[in-house]
Amino acid sequence: MGFESQLNNFLIDCEKLIVLGVGNELKSDDGVGPFIIKRLKEENVENSNLLFIDAGTVPENFTGKIRKENPTHLIIVDACLMDSNPGDMKIVDKDEFANIGISTHSMSLSFFVRYLEKDTEIRIIFVGIEPETMDWGVKPTPNVEKSADEFIETLKGIIV
Repeated sequence: MGFESQLNNFLIDCEKLIVLGVGNELKSDDGVGPFIIKRLKEENVENSNLLFIDAGTVPENFTGKIRKENPTHLIIVDACLMDSNPGDMKIVDKDEFANIGISTHSMSLSFFVRYLEKDTEIRIIFVGIEPETMDWGVKPTPNVEKSADEFIETLKGIIV
């Protein structure tokens, strides 16, 4: 099943969606999550049922806000080391988190997800984008930026 179909299937019955971008904006491709959130906010499609959060490198700081917003669905977007080509994008089921070298962040995303799921019905997926480099730099490399744009257009095509 293709990326768009997977995303579409995930968002069936979505009443309220939060897209959470995770990453360090000063480390090139590691900043793809915040890069996507910034672009989505520029599109002015946010509303009471659609919220974009730039979590930077500390997604755990946003657990209270996420729980308060009480979304039905949460998409976490981050650079993800998947042993594939730079810019490759994959929907990673939350149960697969443990097998992938995701985190350059202070708290394990699998722990973060387990915490959010505790006492809630939030449906959660992770969209990983393979980085080319995580060296210092203020924007993603071309392949990763292209994937970021593709994700944004795909998401907008489903939710707008």
